[in-house]
Amino acid sequence: MVPLLFIAACNTTASNDPTVTGSISTANIETGKAFQRGTASWYGPGFHGRKTASGERFNSYDMTAAHRSLPFGTRLKVVNETNGRSVVVRVNDRGPFAHRRIIDLAKGPAQALGLTSSGVGYVSLHRLD
Repeated sequence: MVPLLFIAACNTTASNDPTVTGSISTANIETGKAFQRGTASWYGPGFHGRKTASGERFNSYDMTAAHRSLPFGTRLKVVNETNGRSVVVRVNDRGPFAHRRIIDLAKGPAQALGLTSSGVGYVSLHRLD
């Protein structure tokens, strides 16, 4: 039994850090100046379970986002400039494809930012990586 516990304790394949996994918002992370400001939108119900551009399955409640050019895995702090709410997301898809939008958020982070009722909002992006 002891060797089994030792092996389990040495497992490094999974991260328990929610800022790495993108499982929860970490709004109080210190960041520098915003590198991009503009309109964010959200997507989800029709894409849930489908593959993203990065190859992983899309979960509309994960703290993930689509960006046109940032590398997959890039972590961003997204700040709703209207209400001050912020979340940390991980880029795992490409988009948005709508004119003048800078990021598409999964439903989870969009809800946390207060964007789901209007569908869009003015945000700033702060790179964490």
